[in-house]
Amino acid sequence: MEPNLASYLALSGILFTIGAVGVIYKRNALGMFMCIELMLNSVNLTFIAFARYYGDTTGQLFVFMVMAVAACEAAVGLGIIIAFFRNKVTIDVDEASLLKN
Repeated sequence: MEPNLASYLALSGILFTIGAVGVIYKRNALGMFMCIELMLNSVNLTFIAFARYYGDTTGQLFVFMVMAVAACEAAVGLGIIIAFFRNKVTIDVDEASLLKN
């Protein structure tokens, strides 16, 4: 038995919700970063599910674009986290509010 579109969308919704809750409640920058990646991958799952359901490759092309954006986001985000850790010796995002001055 093959999973249908609704099961893929339900899984994607669950993963996106877990990612959104993680971004809201995590205080660790790396944890927030991983939750954002989880949200991006849940969107990719939705694109792939719709592409397969409709037999169109447009969704797969969007996935490649999302993956490229995610790779850029990972490079910039990790650079910011490393720079913040070097300055504050912590990755708690509450300490990042001190960068406003």
